[in-house]
Amino acid sequence: MSEDRKLRLALPKGSLQETTLSLFARAGYDIRVKSRSYYPTINDSEIECILIRPQEMARYVAQGVMDCGITGVDWVIESGADVVELSDLRAPWPNYVPVRWVLAVKEGSPFETPQDLAGQRIATEVVGLTERYLERQGIQAQIEFSWGATEVKPPVLADAIVDVTETGSSLRANNLKVLDVVQESTPRFIASHEAASNDWKRSKMDRLLMLINGAIAAATRVGLSMNVPRSQLDAVLELLPGASPTISTLSDPDWVDVFVIIEEERVRELIPALSAAGAQVIVETPVNKIID
Repeated sequence: MSEDRKLRLALPKGSLQETTLSLFARAGYDIRVKSRSYYPTINDSEIECILIRPQEMARYVAQGVMDCGITGVDWVIESGADVVELSDLRAPWPNYVPVRWVLAVKEGSPFETPQDLAGQRIATEVVGLTERYLERQGIQAQIEFSWGATEVKPPVLADAIVDVTETGSSLRANNLKVLDVVQESTPRFIASHEAASNDWKRSKMDRLLMLINGAIAAATRVGLSMNVPRSQLDAVLELLPGASPTISTLSDPDWVDVFVIIEEERVRELIPALSAAGAQVIVETPVNKIID
């Protein structure tokens, strides 16, 4: 197969890795990663995979070394890479929910607003993103790159930090308070300009994203099917507003089958109500993909 018929896909190494592999599995792609290998196999002969740190991903995609990849929009901004964003992949799974880069200081410190940090030391892993934020705020401060454990640096090693948080638990554990949100980030599917303008590669990426986004759309939903007497159909449908159920006639003309896709969190309260309204043989089924 020619190189023009190969899509070079970069997968995130590190915290995003396991969730990304699970997402691809839901989308129908079996990706296998051997121990100590950075070159996973995938059950699609038209795709070649490589594991790359999210921090470096956008740069390699922008350079055309990789055709496309998945990384946080924070690292796209941090690198300044010129890439094409094809999809926001936020999902209700670990490391795929929105995260925030926040400006934080130690509780009890004299700093109450970002402007109070003028001339102070700020430690962070995202120097470029922090520089852009301070420039927008009209603040001049000393930014120091942090190699890790950033949240423990105030007040001795730094006056403030810009660090990433999903729930805020680490900040609270280290007695830090947030002065401002610097950047919100979610995983994005990005592509090089060259790959995005190549008809075959763009079509391949669009088909891939259809399945991935279909898996994300189904992540919080389930299917419910039930047999309902026609005499009770209106009462059952009143419990399913906006759900657009499918109604099919059964062999007994006095009964119908109702199928609906709903948010899983509703099931606990909905099934008893449906039963009380006359629905019978209520079956809950998982949903792997929803393609609009």
